[in-house]
Amino acid sequence: MLEELVQIDKEVFLYLNGLGTSSWDTFWQFVSNKFSAIPMYLFLLILTFQKLGLKKTILLVLTVVILITVSDQLSNFFKYGVARLRPCHDPEVSPLMRLVKSYCGGKFGYYSAHASNSFALAIFFGLMLRSQIRLIGLALVFWALLVAYSRIYIGVHFPLDVLSGSLIGAFLGWLFAKLYIFALRKFSV
Repeated sequence: MLEELVQIDKEVFLYLNGLGTSSWDTFWQFVSNKFSAIPMYLFLLILTFQKLGLKKTILLVLTVVILITVSDQLSNFFKYGVARLRPCHDPEVSPLMRLVKSYCGGKFGYYSAHASNSFALAIFFGLMLRSQIRLIGLALVFWALLVAYSRIYIGVHFPLDVLSGSLIGAFLGWLFAKLYIFALRKFSV
């Protein structure tokens, strides 16, 4: 059963990765670059400050730092624990795929830290700012979906790596939003 799932994952990867064209490569590399979202997160920080004030925003920033650290390090734990090769390191897949960027990344890819981190932030900020801007959560999830897909497009993650990372990140975003609200009440910030 697991072997069949892995084989289907490889086939879906090859299909999705094969949809790419050189005219879209730059766009997907931009989306996949972790620094491309900095303006969006600065905008979210400004909105947060306007909505919550200085003390609550400082607590929120500390919460986000811990959230990203947990999300990122948990993905590293799984990458080395599961030890599933990235597509670009998999000898069965790498000759058949498009590697869009020159560097493949580390040897192992389960699960995607990019997907986890982007979904964690999307859910967290979506919950924190939903009363301020109704569609903010949808816009952030849309961005997280783009980031997640970009990892398949550029050839560094299988779809299950991305799906797992997205689900774990979404859960962590929800959990840390609850922890942030708990901390606000507990410490009367």
